Amino acid sequence: MLLQIFSFPLTNPVLIFSVILFIILLAPVLLHRLKIPDLIGLILAGAVIGPNGFYIMARDSSIELFGTVGLLYIMFIAGLEIDMADLRKNYGKTLIFGLYTFLIPMIAGTLTGVYWLNFSWPTSVLLASMYASHTLITYPIVSKYGITKNRAVSIAIGGTVITCILALLVLAVVVGMSTGEINHRFWMKLGISSLVFIAIVVVLFPMVGRWFFKRYEDSVGQYIFVLALVFLASFLAEAAGLEAIIGAFLTGLALNRLIPNTSALMNRIDFVGNAIFIPFFLIGVGMLVDVHTFTAGWTALWVAVVMTGIAMATKFVAAWITEKNFRLTRDEGRLLFGLSNAQAAATLAAVLIGYNVILGTDAAGEPIRLLNEDVLNGTIIMILFTCTVASFVTQRAAQNIAVSEMEGDRIGDSDDEEERILIPLSNSETVEELISLGAAIKSRRNKAQMVAVSIIKSDNMDPAAEKRSEMLLEKAAKVAAATDYSIQPVLRYDLNIVNGIRNVAKEHKITDIVIGLRTQKDISDTFLGKLTEEVLSKCATTTIAYRPMQPLSTIKRYIVLIPENAQKEIGFPYWLISVWNMGKSLGAKFIFYAYPEVIDILKLVYSKHLIDAEFREFVDWDHITEVARQMQENDALTLVMSRPNCPSYSRHMEYVPTYINKYFNTINCILIYPVQLGSKEDVTTFRSLSMINHLDGMDGLVKVLGKLFRKNK
Repeated sequence: MLLQIFSFPLTNPVLIFSVILFIILLAPVLLHRLKIPDLIGLILAGAVIGPNGFYIMARDSSIELFGTVGLLYIMFIAGLEIDMADLRKNYGKTLIFGLYTFLIPMIAGTLTGVYWLNFSWPTSVLLASMYASHTLITYPIVSKYGITKNRAVSIAIGGTVITCILALLVLAVVVGMSTGEINHRFWMKLGISSLVFIAIVVVLFPMVGRWFFKRYEDSVGQYIFVLALVFLASFLAEAAGLEAIIGAFLTGLALNRLIPNTSALMNRIDFVGNAIFIPFFLIGVGMLVDVHTFTAGWTALWVAVVMTGIAMATKFVAAWITEKNFRLTRDEGRLLFGLSNAQAAATLAAVLIGYNVILGTDAAGEPIRLLNEDVLNGTIIMILFTCTVASFVTQRAAQNIAVSEMEGDRIGDSDDEEERILIPLSNSETVEELISLGAAIKSRRNKAQMVAVSIIKSDNMDPAAEKRSEMLLEKAAKVAAATDYSIQPVLRYDLNIVNGIRNVAKEHKITDIVIGLRTQKDISDTFLGKLTEEVLSKCATTTIAYRPMQPLSTIKRYIVLIPENAQKEIGFPYWLISVWNMGKSLGAKFIFYAYPEVIDILKLVYSKHLIDAEFREFVDWDHITEVARQMQENDALTLVMSRPNCPSYSRHMEYVPTYINKYFNTINCILIYPVQLGSKEDVTTFRSLSMINHLDGMDGLVKVLGKLFRKNK
């Protein structure tokens, strides 16, 4: 019995899964010292244990299933993490690169197929379409280095979708012509089915997703719901005559704004994919590698060399031309090549389909295939070499870009220059939303910290109160951990809650306070509440008061009202960057209502650091009723406030609670109070706010706003 269990290939599912997990764990570690990318380690491991290696296990249906899930996962995450504002900005570049990386391999591949390999024109065209398509197999490397928002990544992802659609269309046409199925009904069916599929995913999925996320907060349920949409879209894509990866990618784009990068759900999606599904896909690709191809004869070797050389050379030329045309940096050009060079999924689909198309039989009765065995073997070698080169190039370029971006963000070298966000807790129902907002306003690459505090009056030694505070802090720690952020819980005894908050802010050098407002729709006394008003009066730190009525991720638009002379406030740059970080993190649209002087500054920032934004003039507080009429479902209101005797303070701010109770009573509301200079201690706190130098993607903003502040002082 024992010998039967350990006989090769392995058949025991428990043992197979255990071996796969050990490979996922150890292969990257063992090859790390040789500076070999993790992806190559997994592919090589698959080649060793696969049917063409030591045959420890077969590439059975379970490997194929998990591998398919992994491939769809890569495309889904690529669509989910793409910067929509940057994609709109670079859509022209994306389209041009997509055409370059399709047409150059198609032309070169077709000509070399006919004149170098002596294939027929249909076979050569199909072979060229295999060169044109590529798989984002190296995308996990980009994600690992945190540069998914880089313009080269956006261009590469968009170009991947374009070239894969065109390559798969060529595949369908060539196969259809070879089998005699191409006619006007074919084109009509493909066009109509594609339009229906796109409409369902792009229009219906976001509506259903927003409805679901607003009503169900269960983390497991949300994750399963997202996966269900991904695979439903993949199936619909296949039913429409397209490839499943197109459905997965479009789902990522459709849910992009509903799953912020800072959310717990995004962390779960990344974790499961990178831990299980994507490694399974890479190991499955490795199992296809057959080193014996090199001994199959000169013909097979020549086909493999030509296929590999043409595929890599044409992808390099396309990336190089794009780099020169759009003045990308050298590392961005390399990144473009690394992301577009790897051949795997679509290439495998094309070669297997072409191999199974039989055109007839020869004199010996052997089948004449559209793509013969030499091409099949050459494809496996091409996959191995292109994936290897792409992994090394992508890792080197991603590492250089990540280092340069971090250096660009870092102007000062002081260890004290940190962003620290304080979240006072009192209500368990708002804990998750307060932490979500804290994560959204944080920079992604600085040393930002979150501190959760629960204050107990020292004259109230009730054990029940202490227990409630401990439970609040425990919940905060769990919520933060789910978003892959760390939070420092602080349980404090003090004579006064406000003094306790202020003392914690001083001790931890807090730069921002995020405090929750009441969520009741009908407020009898004041909107802010006595506690919040006392915090605002005694804490000069940037304070954000937040009333959550629905999850942040389900908000479509943020209406931001900015008062006159806001640019003259000492805290102007700091709250502006927090709002800009929200735009980057949440992906929602921000509509800024401001005075012309402020709009000029916002547009200047917008020109350098793109988010989805619109700018409108707001010169009279009496127009707030007009703003209220323009509010739509799933909108949120953000008001930039000020404290008395400050440059942007207006007497109308006294009536803000009345405005909100009357016009914005059912939506999310965020009130931002800029930092002020008060006591000597406050000055020290303000100076520690040089964390602005670490802002994510905000290079140069410090200098721009500094000049503008001096100009308007």
